[in-house]
Amino acid sequence: MLKKCSLTIAALFLLSCGANTPLNRLQKDLNKYPEFSIVLADMKEDGNFFKDFYHRYKVVYGEKQSAGDSLTYQSAITDWYRVERDDFEKHQDYLGMVLVSKSKDNEISEDRYPPGYQYVGDSRYGQWRQDSSGNSFWSFYGKYAFFSSMFGMMRGPIYSSHWNTYRDSRHSGRPYYGNNRQYGTSGSYTKRSNPNFYQRKTQRDAARKSRFSQRVKNRTRRSRMSGFRSRRSGGFGK
Repeated sequence: MLKKCSLTIAALFLLSCGANTPLNRLQKDLNKYPEFSIVLADMKEDGNFFKDFYHRYKVVYGEKQSAGDSLTYQSAITDWYRVERDDFEKHQDYLGMVLVSKSKDNEISEDRYPPGYQYVGDSRYGQWRQDSSGNSFWSFYGKYAFFSSMFGMMRGPIYSSHWNTYRDSRHSGRPYYGNNRQYGTSGSYTKRSNPNFYQRKTQRDAARKSRFSQRVKNRTRRSRMSGFRSRRSGGFGK
C-alpha cells in the first residue's frame, strides 16, 4: 500500500551528529524500518574558488502496519545536505540510482542500481509474464503496481535478460547502469527525469568556460602591454 507523505524529511528523520556523512546518518535513522532505499535524487556545487558540495536524496521505506506483515510504503525528498568533496566525487556517477538499501530479509546493500530493481524477480511482489513476441518481462502484482511510478520505472518493461545482467552485476560488485547505460548521471533516462541538474550543469560549464576565456584575454592583454612598454623603454640610446 502506498501512503503519501506530506511531511518534510527533516520531520521524519533527525540526523544524529556522530556519523560521518549525511548518507550514513540517514541510513542509521532508516534502519528502524523493515525496508528502505536511499536514492541520489540531485547534487550540485556552489562557489568558484572555494566550492561547497551538496546532495539531495529520495527515500522510499516500508513501515509495518498495526496488524500482519504487510507494509505501508512512503517516500520523501530530503533537503539539501552539504557533503565533503570526496563524498561528492565518490557518488558523482550515480545520479538517480540507489546508494543504500535494506531488503525485507534485513539485508543491507550498498550496491548501485536503478531504483526498484531489487523487487524485480521476487515472487512476493510480482511475476514473470510473456509478451506477444515471447519475451519474458516483469509484472508487479496489483497491490504493488505503484512501485513503478514510485521508483520511476515507467519507462518500459524490464525484461528477464536485463534483470539477469543486473543480478550478475550485483554479484560481481559492479554498478548496474542498465543494458544500454541509460541510468546514472550520464544515462538517457536520468537526463529526462532530472532536467534541473543538467540545466545547472550547463549553466555552470558555460560560466566556467567564460571565466577561463576572460583569464586568457587578460593574460594576452598584459603580455601585449608589457611588450609595448619594453619597446618604448629601449632603442633611444646615443
